Amino acid sequence: MAKNGKSTNGIDVSNNHAMDKEKIYVIDFNEKKLEETVIKEIGDCSKYKKRSTVSWINVNGLGNTEAINKLGKNFGIHDLVLEDILDTTQRPKIDEFDDYIFILIKMFTFNEKKKKIEIEQVSMIIGHNYVLTFQERKGDVFGIVRKRLENDKGRIRRLGADYLAYTLIDAIVDNYFIVIENVGEEIDRIENRLIVNPNSSILKTIHKLKKEMILVLKSVWPLREVIGNLRISESTCIEKTTSIYFRDIYEHVLQFIDAVEIYRDMISGQLDIYLSSINNKMNDIMKFLTIIATIFIPPTFIAGIYGMNFKNMPEYRWWFGYPVVLGVMGLIMIVMVIYFKKKKWF
Repeated sequence: MAKNGKSTNGIDVSNNHAMDKEKIYVIDFNEKKLEETVIKEIGDCSKYKKRSTVSWINVNGLGNTEAINKLGKNFGIHDLVLEDILDTTQRPKIDEFDDYIFILIKMFTFNEKKKKIEIEQVSMIIGHNYVLTFQERKGDVFGIVRKRLENDKGRIRRLGADYLAYTLIDAIVDNYFIVIENVGEEIDRIENRLIVNPNSSILKTIHKLKKEMILVLKSVWPLREVIGNLRISESTCIEKTTSIYFRDIYEHVLQFIDAVEIYRDMISGQLDIYLSSINNKMNDIMKFLTIIATIFIPPTFIAGIYGMNFKNMPEYRWWFGYPVVLGVMGLIMIVMVIYFKKKKWF
């Protein structure tokens, strides 16, 4: 359970964009034609449920719960499914019903300015001749799917809603690798900074990146089960000829999980490198201070003896005593410096 946008494990998963003003876009198509529409009235969506064409209805923004509930009622969507759509802290999951399949999946984007991964929940309902998608905000990774539909590239216009759902999920998973490549570049930059000048700001960056990798892994790990169930689904919404395509996505998900594990290990290794660098730097400082202290021990010893001021001390009233003692101190210090250099202690 999550309350006020925070999960029970303490990680903040709230998203202010979840309250963006919702907009509903429809792409209705078959092999011969394609029609793109912006829906203004929720009731207008119900006509797409029983069409012979395939309809992709995409909702941007989850702010208007009443409108989303109304859309769900028009398509016969269960109340619990609508609750899951509006709760953006859900883990990836799949629920199969008599006449539709409900899927929750996480979509990743990499913010170049903030150098961080942004995670958005995408809810998908696959019907016999329609696909409903619900996004938290405007902007997604489905541009390639829209171009394929508009340009009639491949088999997407000739197959059903299940194949459309496959292409949408495939676009999300393919974008995972683009995001992880950006993370890899960020890891390389951190490594270069570690070599040149390790400091506390790098440590904060490493910790932030490590937390992001953990959150990404939590968001993707359940996706294996989701795609696995789609691959072997006996629902009438998924054709047998389409099931084989989900096997390809399943393999991509496994590859991505392996990549995340590798990068997480690399980040942990960078943390070890940082700690080692700081320890080495501290050791160099302590070594330098120890050498300086050692050089000044003999002069301090001599000064301590002659600072006792006994009347019968040798050279106490000698005219050249002061400069001679200073000279002896300086000579001892020079000899020690030469000795330390020969030993390569500094």
